[in-house]
Amino acid sequence: MVKVFTADGDIRDERVPAHVPQIAGWVQGVPRLGIPDLLITDAALGITNPGGGREGDNATALPAGIALGASFNRELARQAGAVLGREAKEHGFNVLCGGSMNLIRHLHNGRNFEYISEDPLLSGEIAGETVLGTQSEGVISLLKHVSLNASETNKFWLDAIIDPAAHRESDLLAFELAIEIAEPGALMAGYNKVNGEYSGGNATILNDVIKGAFGYRGWIMSDWRAVYSWRFADFGLDQHSGAQLDEKEWFAEPLAQALAAGEFSRERLSDMVRRILRSIIAVGATGEKGPAVDRDAHALIAREAARQGIVLLKNEGGLLPLAGEGKKIAVIGGHAHLGVPAGFGSSLTLPAGGFPINTPLGGAGPLWRLRREALHPSAPLDHLRRLLPGATFVYDPGLTTAAAVAAAKRADIAIVFGVNWEGEGFDNADRSLPRGQDEVIAAVAAANPATIVVLESGNPPLMPWLDAVPVVVEAWYSGQNGGEAIAEVLTGAVNPGGRLPVTFPASDEQLVFPTVPNYGDPWGTPATIEYLEGSDVGYRHHAKHAHVPAFAFGHGLSYTSFAYGDIAISAEGGEVRASVTITNTGDRAGAEVAQLYATSRDGETRQRLLDYERVELEPGASATIELVADPRLLADYDTAAGTWHIAGGEYGVAVGRSAVDFESASTVRIADVRFGH
Repeated sequence: MVKVFTADGDIRDERVPAHVPQIAGWVQGVPRLGIPDLLITDAALGITNPGGGREGDNATALPAGIALGASFNRELARQAGAVLGREAKEHGFNVLCGGSMNLIRHLHNGRNFEYISEDPLLSGEIAGETVLGTQSEGVISLLKHVSLNASETNKFWLDAIIDPAAHRESDLLAFELAIEIAEPGALMAGYNKVNGEYSGGNATILNDVIKGAFGYRGWIMSDWRAVYSWRFADFGLDQHSGAQLDEKEWFAEPLAQALAAGEFSRERLSDMVRRILRSIIAVGATGEKGPAVDRDAHALIAREAARQGIVLLKNEGGLLPLAGEGKKIAVIGGHAHLGVPAGFGSSLTLPAGGFPINTPLGGAGPLWRLRREALHPSAPLDHLRRLLPGATFVYDPGLTTAAAVAAAKRADIAIVFGVNWEGEGFDNADRSLPRGQDEVIAAVAAANPATIVVLESGNPPLMPWLDAVPVVVEAWYSGQNGGEAIAEVLTGAVNPGGRLPVTFPASDEQLVFPTVPNYGDPWGTPATIEYLEGSDVGYRHHAKHAHVPAFAFGHGLSYTSFAYGDIAISAEGGEVRASVTITNTGDRAGAEVAQLYATSRDGETRQRLLDYERVELEPGASATIELVADPRLLADYDTAAGTWHIAGGEYGVAVGRSAVDFESASTVRIADVRFGH
């Protein structure tokens, strides 16, 4: 039985001992057997403090998951996970609800900032490495949410419909890859249904696929308030989370009665227990508090994650990096004088020093209390002043177009911060920047041709002003050191090396879902989303339909230049690999992300990211890298046979800088092969 507290901190079960801190949940251990309590914390982006119930208790606030995805850096993901693990252990928590990794299927989803990317390989690997880092510190980390938790609108009543084969080739493949990398101690099921059955009671997904085909050995828990019958235990669920918030504690007396009546097997009950105990032992989750952590060292990791996640989308005329000596620079909007925005919801982490702004927004729906404007106290303006002491800065809040234009006209350079506040429980009605920010940006660009736009968002916004602006930077929600990282990139103290983990479409017409499915329906209305695109998510969809996006998946500019040479692509026995030598031909150190794609099969467009590698190079330096494809990325899943199938034929394969920018493309012949399950 799990005893929990809401993210608002206003519910505390009277059965929870007084010594248990205010956290997400508690499962009583068995002291006489040496089985520790499970102390569960929300921690997608940092160790949370629900409702501020642990007075004065703060944590390192990491950048958004989508920013970590933009780094394309496996090792950095592992370091970020270790930060979460060490800080969880310092508090005495031994189960961490991190690992948010649902594929980004539509760009209105308010929770996309927590997730990693639109691609199963990138999502699975970055999530898996994060879990590895956490569990290396003796803290169980879960992955969530199985599966297709890709929309916040009416998600408690939503049925996600998808072809089972396409599901295996996309969202479930991401989980499969992450499980193979990290063997997470637990998984969390989503709120939504999948093909007619609730995720937490979906025997096809939990028993047949995850525990069967994947061979997963850990336990599967529900999300809070997401169990509707004791039979969910038969269908593969091992833990009813948040039991006392429900009308019935389904895995308590009802399950005991089913066991006594012979309706539920003792073997399955033992399996549930074994899975939890196995994870506790495998990870070494003792429940004992760890030593005090080095918060300064953790801040450096948070800063590095912010740096590597920032993507330079556009830089016409070489306006960046800024040359500030003697310049007048107007900084407009985004509360840039106070800090950087954070996504709201269960991932919101209280940073040291608190939030400069933490304003409840409210709204419709059961999660309205989570909705707020919160800033992490790292002000880009302060760091710009520090890095450009010879420049003169003026700040305008961007509240009115006239005042923003006046500030821009008086300046040599205008930097406009465009913010979209996004988070759990809410989808964005459209992709415009709210509160007239698009109009402000367009007017500022018309008044000052040297206009730089810094986006701070959890999704790609519309950008109707794009053609009028020479420079666009996507900084995402950049965490407790984000303002510093943004200023470093703008001034050239850091060379931008982030790459887009999600496509920025040219218009809503290019999207599978141009509008929010079921938006405006009353809360509690049963809803359905049909994912007819199947496994063609994101850039795969755009390639299939020959779309020209505003900025492609994998895109990102640098202040230096890179040359690709000695490219060799081969295929033997169904294994595709490429070798490429990359040389930094510019005068600055920088990072390049080489990407290997399958582009077609027998002449038909069929794009898949097969592998990637981020390399850091000094000026003039070269590195030779090997890119190797996981065969599942080339295959179709055959549900009838229960195997993966690579259809024999001619495959287009390319190496390049993004999903549309290739340095070398060739065709290889691959033999017909079946494998796996």
